[in-house]
Amino acid sequence: MNGADTAWIIVATALVLFMTLPGLALFYGGLVRARNVLSVFMHCYAIACLMSVLWLAFGYSIAFGDGNAVWGGLGKAFLTGIDADTLSGTLPEVLFFAFQMTFAIITPALIVGAYVERIGFGFVLLFSALWMLLCYAPVTHWIWGGGFLSDGGIFGETGVRDFAGGIVVHETAGLAALLIAIFLGPRRDAKHPPHNPGYVFIGAAMLWVGWFGFNGGSQLAADGGAAMALTVTHISAATASLTWALWEKIKFGRASVVGIVTGTIAGLASITPASGFVGPIEALVIGAIAGVLCQEAVNLVRQTLKIDDTLDVFAVHGVGGIFGTIMIAVFGAGSWAAQLGSLAIVGVYTGVVTVVLIFVVKAITPLRVDAETEHSGLDIAAHGERAYDHAS
Repeated sequence: MNGADTAWIIVATALVLFMTLPGLALFYGGLVRARNVLSVFMHCYAIACLMSVLWLAFGYSIAFGDGNAVWGGLGKAFLTGIDADTLSGTLPEVLFFAFQMTFAIITPALIVGAYVERIGFGFVLLFSALWMLLCYAPVTHWIWGGGFLSDGGIFGETGVRDFAGGIVVHETAGLAALLIAIFLGPRRDAKHPPHNPGYVFIGAAMLWVGWFGFNGGSQLAADGGAAMALTVTHISAATASLTWALWEKIKFGRASVVGIVTGTIAGLASITPASGFVGPIEALVIGAIAGVLCQEAVNLVRQTLKIDDTLDVFAVHGVGGIFGTIMIAVFGAGSWAAQLGSLAIVGVYTGVVTVVLIFVVKAITPLRVDAETEHSGLDIAAHGERAYDHAS
């Protein structure tokens, strides 16, 4: 065990959890109507709790167990055979488990942004549980757990390069979000602006800080590689924020707070897969393109495809993660075959699993709330609470 590595990953684990709670919850919560903000908080919080238990029970073993190239198996279910002295590289394995658990929390939580304001709470919990175990965990095994897409797999000695989750996290969550939005259909009243841009700003700022643990921690060591990953993450985020705001100014005559911070998230998602393989100049390029590319993807999904992905999960996270994964090959840090092939394989698998789970879960619990519940808001209808009591 290396004490410095262990100390850093303990901090990184806390930072990644901080991304979901409270970062993502505030970012998403501010973007919805006032009558639905608590439901967004509830979705993020409940997912964090449920994924933690399921990661302990089965998810970690499926992703990082000693199974085969496709499936990690259940040999490490409930951390069987792992104690405080068991090592994973230079880290206590229980710490590696906890760090990866925070990734298993935020990935299904990202999908929340696609279905807010009209989804059934029971559907959220059951779908998220099954999707993490049957989609996220296997894909994690294929890429990070020694599976068939990693080094020595189907792409030869050099497998796919995905440092912190361009494919594992952002492509899977983005595609699942898009498909759920399609099956849900649009909101009955989607004309209201974000109810609290201040929440959006605060949440985005928390995500930016937390992302240092997300990408820097993925080095799994306290060394120069972690420092470089942290640095390029920051540069990409800053650059994408500026290009998003500039593109807004050119197109609409003004740059918005919600726009600039959404650009931040686009830059963070785009640098995530490449953060362990590129330097500051490449990060500038990735961020500069991401701010425009993801904004145009938002317009494509909303205006051209007419899909109500409420908070633009696919356009920002999905497109950003896919773009960053491709840029690894552009900069010569990975093979074109492995990068594109893995994107295609994981994309097809995610699509199939997500669609099957939508049909299975909605046969058990309603996918969408009724019109009256949607009109009155999910806060009161589903949870019996209001975020703001203006009469008090």
